[in-house]
Amino acid sequence: MKTLVTRKPKTFSERVLDAALSIPSGKVTTYGRIARAAGGITNILGKAYDNGERSIPFHRIVYADGRIWIDDKHRVARMRLYKKEKIEVDERNRIKDFPSKFFEPKKIALALGPKIPRL
Repeated sequence: MKTLVTRKPKTFSERVLDAALSIPSGKVTTYGRIARAAGGITNILGKAYDNGERSIPFHRIVYADGRIWIDDKHRVARMRLYKKEKIEVDERNRIKDFPSKFFEPKKIALALGPKIPRL
């Protein structure tokens, strides 16, 4: 029996998750850069969260101008995470020294799954 190298490519959602999880502690990136790395659009992170994905480090994903997404419900927890990772946020809810904290995710390849045996 030969093994055929036909594998199922990763979905866009899986590539978005891979890009989001690649952001190192103490760094941030933008929604657009995550989408670009995964090869698509920006609103997929919220959909992943709505579908039960809880490992996305949302505090490390910011707007293109360095502004953080924050609301009263998440403020205390997020500010604690920023402090722990030595990311300073100014009074306008922007990352201080944004360029030095910026992380450029690598393009996520359409990585393939396991080999499927050929019958």
